[in-house]
Amino acid sequence: MILPEDRLDRFARHIVLPEIGGAGQVALAGKHLVLVGLGGIGSPALQYIAAAGIGRLTLVDDDRVEASNLQRQTLFNTRDIGHGKAVVAKRWVTGFDPALDVAISDRRIRVPLLSAAVGRFQGQVGAFAGHMPGEACYRCFVGDAFDTEDCDSCADDGMLGAMAGWVATFAALQAVRVLLDGVGNLGPINWGQVHLLDGLAPGMRSFAIAKDSACKACGSPR
Repeated sequence: MILPEDRLDRFARHIVLPEIGGAGQVALAGKHLVLVGLGGIGSPALQYIAAAGIGRLTLVDDDRVEASNLQRQTLFNTRDIGHGKAVVAKRWVTGFDPALDVAISDRRIRVPLLSAAVGRFQGQVGAFAGHMPGEACYRCFVGDAFDTEDCDSCADDGMLGAMAGWVATFAALQAVRVLLDGVGNLGPINWGQVHLLDGLAPGMRSFAIAKDSACKACGSPR
């Protein structure tokens, strides 16, 4: 695959990076990324994911835009209130870069998971591949909390809008790292590693999650 001249110009700042280069940009154009959730993290993350030139996107979110979303969900504006987030997001991507293939889906698929969450002044980003031997899945990390209905929400606890942006852009960077594994030179993915972002300190620390042999999702059957 050869990038046409207009694409070379669009992604010139990527291509001059030795860690990505022309081969990396071509690889991104051939990748398929599924983005689940278009809220405080997914919304700004999508903007950078689309800007990276990832050729095929599937957007999953059954929620509708509300006025309270606009404080941190930078993809939407006042005119979008009441409309489906996935529909609005697809329209935005199509207008931003018509060359990208965008679909909306609610199907479950088994793929590596890049998880991101944010609340108040803290956020977390982690990459999980529980379907791969020896690697932890997201449920290995959260355990039974995966099933709880009594979760904290930004509606109750609040959230600094810029914090969502920090987590989202870091998640977008990690997504590019995963997609260019074996092609670019952005460093190891480190499956099962969780990065905690602290907006008050400010700072970031990381730790690894071990695969749980008793995990209900990826553990060995008994």
